[in-house]
Amino acid sequence: MRNKKLQANAEKQKRYRERQKAMGKKMVRGYITPEAMDNYNEIVEKTNWTDSDILSNALRITYAAYKNGQIRPLNKWLEQDERKKQALKARQQHMQNSQKGKETQEGSE
Repeated sequence: MRNKKLQANAEKQKRYRERQKAMGKKMVRGYITPEAMDNYNEIVEKTNWTDSDILSNALRITYAAYKNGQIRPLNKWLEQDERKKQALKARQQHMQNSQKGKETQEGSE
């Protein structure tokens, strides 16, 4: 019984992939960085887009940026934004460590 269900599911997935391919769509797979995952989560939260929508739009926007000579400024912005996030994270960590130090001092007195 279980084998029949697995086989039926595999057939269903195969038909789905064939329909997508017939519509001119291509499956793209890969791994993303933790930073990109944060961006992905924020986009999903704000737009409710599917994975396919996000990937398609990201590729189209990247292509438009490339065609209009905007790749370098966008990469620079991403680098600056990442530095800001890292600095904020370091400040928060420092504040937490300072707070823990004060609590430890107060507890030992």
